[in-house]
Amino acid sequence: MSVQHRAHGSAGDPPGAARRTGLRPMRPRDRSEPHRAASPLELFFDLVFVVAVSLASVELHHALSEGHFADGLVGYCTIFFAVWWAWMNFTWFASAFDTDDWLYRVLTLVQMAGVLVLAAGVHDAVVEEDLTVVTAGYVVMRLALVVQWLRASRSDASLRRTTRRYAVGITLVQLAWLARLALPEQGGTWSFVLLALAELAVPVWAERARATPWHPHHVAERYGLFTLILLGESVLASANALIDALEQSGHLAQLLLLAGCALALAAGMWWVYFSGEHHRRLGSRREGLVYGYAHYLVFAAAGAFSAGVEVLIDHESGHGAVSARAAAATVTVPVALFLLATWWLVLRHELSGARNLLVVVCALIAAASAALPRPLITTALAVIAVVVTVERRARPGLDGDPGRCGAESPISTPAA
Repeated sequence: MSVQHRAHGSAGDPPGAARRTGLRPMRPRDRSEPHRAASPLELFFDLVFVVAVSLASVELHHALSEGHFADGLVGYCTIFFAVWWAWMNFTWFASAFDTDDWLYRVLTLVQMAGVLVLAAGVHDAVVEEDLTVVTAGYVVMRLALVVQWLRASRSDASLRRTTRRYAVGITLVQLAWLARLALPEQGGTWSFVLLALAELAVPVWAERARATPWHPHHVAERYGLFTLILLGESVLASANALIDALEQSGHLAQLLLLAGCALALAAGMWWVYFSGEHHRRLGSRREGLVYGYAHYLVFAAAGAFSAGVEVLIDHESGHGAVSARAAAATVTVPVALFLLATWWLVLRHELSGARNLLVVVCALIAAASAALPRPLITTALAVIAVVVTVERRARPGLDGDPGRCGAESPISTPAA
């Protein structure tokens, strides 16, 4: 499918109607559009979502510091799913249908309001297992997107079946989320898993009718920007925790070493993530779904990393209730998970067999370093080894070998 219409209008648009309503037909964007970049509205959208991620990380930090590992991880993963899934659905929709007219902006702001409601209910959801506020915020976000899909179905007949499938599927699942609140103890983990799988199934079902024309470079940029914000949040949270600890503790040398290692880890994670050609993993519908879904691990690990650093600071300051190994694992395991998920998604396609093996081994060493005397130093060295490994591979313009990171190729339309 080659989409020639632009969302910002074409020669066939009714100019009189557009002037009267201020609305543009929500036609699909051109998938081969050059220089497609994130809009200011999308950047604003990301910042609001990071508020919810930050609050979820705070609750994870408290749970882990108190030794409630199972409850903390389950609560964090469920809340993070809601945030990630709403963000991801808007991102892919915007890549295909962004009109940037007043109604599109208002509906996007409604989704942002929904995530703030969700954020307000994070504490009750994780600590009290009261999901009422979180569910209300989540449903607001999702139903606002349903209105967007219905707009798209009216504007483009070629994608009407796909857009209506999205609208119907999302609506039915939201009704199920609301019905879940009436179950004993709000449904438990089993009902969450079933409804999460139903959410994941909607795009698979809808895209089978006809693939939406998302833009590979735009989607890759959006994921990169959100990863960058999450890593930045980790640095900020670590700095705030360190400042608080220094005011109450005399363990200056240990805390400064911890802060230096945390910064090195964040920088290494950033370096590894942005060393790959992400848009090359978005050549088809199947690749797009895998890329989008697997980023749950990348994002969740980045968010958990900041919580782990704060847990380790609590331990070094004498305020934590967990062992040294357990505290170290709250940092080393998220870092390793981030490296492995990034490697599997992008880097394994660009590295030789030996370098792939080296990356995996270094990531496993990072995870296992919690049992060693200097866990953060070992983890930082493992991450540096991964950086060196990916940087020394063949790159275009450096050694004359186009290799796996070669010149740009024309963007192909995803298989329907």
